[in-house]
Amino acid sequence: MAVAEPFPAAGVLRLPGAVPTRGSGRFDYATGRGPVVGAKGPLRRYRVAVEKGSNEDVRAFAEQVKATLGDGRSWAGTGRQRLQMVGGSERADFTVLLATRDTAGRMCAQGGTNIRIGGVPYTSCRTSGKAIINLDRWRGSAKPYLQARVGLATYRQYVVNHEVGHELGQRHQGCPKAGGPAPVMVQQTITLRGCKPYAWPRRNNRDFSGPMR
Repeated sequence: MAVAEPFPAAGVLRLPGAVPTRGSGRFDYATGRGPVVGAKGPLRRYRVAVEKGSNEDVRAFAEQVKATLGDGRSWAGTGRQRLQMVGGSERADFTVLLATRDTAGRMCAQGGTNIRIGGVPYTSCRTSGKAIINLDRWRGSAKPYLQARVGLATYRQYVVNHEVGHELGQRHQGCPKAGGPAPVMVQQTITLRGCKPYAWPRRNNRDFSGPMR
């Protein structure tokens, strides 16, 4: 089991070592509650879980998810909803899960989303009540971020915000200005559409979005 750790250090583009492609299909859930974040809007509670056999620490994953969703640049900062992490045994509105690529591929397909590229489950997805993060991307980032030499910590913030954004009702968006920052609902794992990597739904204390796709 990996040791609990914060986000990857600045400058780290991806983590070394083999990544398990298949786990048990069962999940360990983080315990404990986080604070309510956001000043206004209905409260959405979420749980955090990691697939058994992924060799990832659920505490480390939960801390990174909580830090991302608790940031003022994230969805709670919009004033449209408040968010709170709760323990695995508590009632929740959705769950953020870290899954091996085979499990992610199966779960996403069951929810109606094909995440395969070149026959391999590649992206992450959202199904009803679940934001499913692909372990391959969590450890290895994605081509647009690697090419731009943007760190893995930023990619992780992006992918959590993107998939949770879908759970909060957001759809995919395009790049509003070539060479500018990409809205978080651009499919940045696949393409930046002429923009530069950006991990947050808010920028300069304002909501930040692009044209609907």
